[in-house]
Amino acid sequence: MVHRLTTRSTSSLRRTSKVRHRLEAQGFRGLDDATLEEVGPWLRWSPALCTLFMTAGVALESPSILWALAVTAFLGALLPFHPFDLLYNYGARHLTGTRPLPHQGAQRRFACGIATVWLVLTGWAFQVGATTLAYALGIPLILVAGLVSVTHFCIPSLIYNTLFKPRATA
Repeated sequence: MVHRLTTRSTSSLRRTSKVRHRLEAQGFRGLDDATLEEVGPWLRWSPALCTLFMTAGVALESPSILWALAVTAFLGALLPFHPFDLLYNYGARHLTGTRPLPHQGAQRRFACGIATVWLVLTGWAFQVGATTLAYALGIPLILVAGLVSVTHFCIPSLIYNTLFKPRATA
């Protein structure tokens, strides 16, 4: 029984450490363990909604859906929060009894900027009838957004951290 509890605790700590590392890579720094435990799963809220709308836009070959989502992504790049975070902060969190989502860092805003361009181009490709190009753009976009929605692993944040974060010197 004790071994089982210890193994479960160790596994939980490893999982929490991995989630913390991935969220810090997105710019969510300084979250204490209680906050991370409470809002960590909800930090998937905006990426999951984006993935849902991206999937609908690509499946329906709809430039309108993709361009509307591009506007929200653009706002997510400019503001310290994604517009979908407002749906959580002023609605869903009152049903879940959890605290508001923290502001996003530069890494996640960078990801929103990349998504903005990617969404505009995908919508444009559908608009001009270049459906093969649109799917070649749209499917990887959905996969990248889906990855962060499920695992907190954000490829654009990794790119940001590689390009712009200073490295510690010995």
